Amino acid sequence: MSGGVLLQAVISGLSVGAVYGLVGLGFTLVWSLTRVLALAHGDVVVASVLVAVIAVVGRTPVASSPGVADSVLLVLLTLAAGIVVAVASYAAAVRPFLDRRHRSADVLGWVAGTVTTGLVIRTALGLALPAAAYAVPDPLHLDSVTASGVVHLPGGTTVTVRSFAVFGVAVVVALVIDWFIRRSRLGRGMRAVADDVDAAALCGVNVERVVVAAFMLAGLLAAIAALLDSPGHAVAVDSGALLGLAGAAAALLGGLGSSRGALLGGLALGVAQQLIASSTHLGASWATTLPLVVLVAVIAVRPEGLGAGRRVVVE
Repeated sequence: MSGGVLLQAVISGLSVGAVYGLVGLGFTLVWSLTRVLALAHGDVVVASVLVAVIAVVGRTPVASSPGVADSVLLVLLTLAAGIVVAVASYAAAVRPFLDRRHRSADVLGWVAGTVTTGLVIRTALGLALPAAAYAVPDPLHLDSVTASGVVHLPGGTTVTVRSFAVFGVAVVVALVIDWFIRRSRLGRGMRAVADDVDAAALCGVNVERVVVAAFMLAGLLAAIAALLDSPGHAVAVDSGALLGLAGAAAALLGGLGSSRGALLGGLALGVAQQLIASSTHLGASWATTLPLVVLVAVIAVRPEGLGAGRRVVVE
């Protein structure tokens, strides 16, 4: 692998990995407060953007550049859809299986519930969007940063300017969320619930409200990940399955409960995936399986992740 190809793979990997990190941050937020892995979270990502596209563009989405009004509407509807779908998945698939402390009381119940929720989301999207895949318009216009839309790298290779923009936006969002969790009143409530539910309740923290807020925040992160990731490739109604696996793998790599770890795990996974895809000996088909391999390997070695013991709200 030449130096130019290596640099191209690393930059592309950081862009992909930053999206994985946002999805992984959603997983770790929910796990910290409930000890539940939101297995439908990848489907929430895809649903958020496709629901907005259906509302604004129609049932035959095309990758045309939307106007200012449509762009704003797409962004707002995507964010709203992500929050609504995430909270709905909590109410239907997670809340019935939590104990009085809002912690996992029936593992089989929430596993079955969240998997079923993902299937329901995919089925509903499939009925609304019958084609195999769709080109999603870019309401953020990230490719328009330069006239050509690409950046030339040493060694004669190129990378899309979108890769830099996606990486930058995702990292800023992750840092803002990290600051919010550490400094805001609601964030302090999340930290208290994650550390000791009973003590938090005795101190007047509304545990139910905090848990719902965590799902809302996870849904918001899912929607932002969708806005960054979806316009870069064709999106199918079942694309969320692989994205969910990658997000869960990122969260486990960084340690379930670590917000910064989720982002770093996503970046590491994205870079590794792109290096494998660029390899002449392995290729894209092996790269696709990497998140699943990482997920299985980490669960087998340390189920709570490589950074087990740290929590997103008390790190």
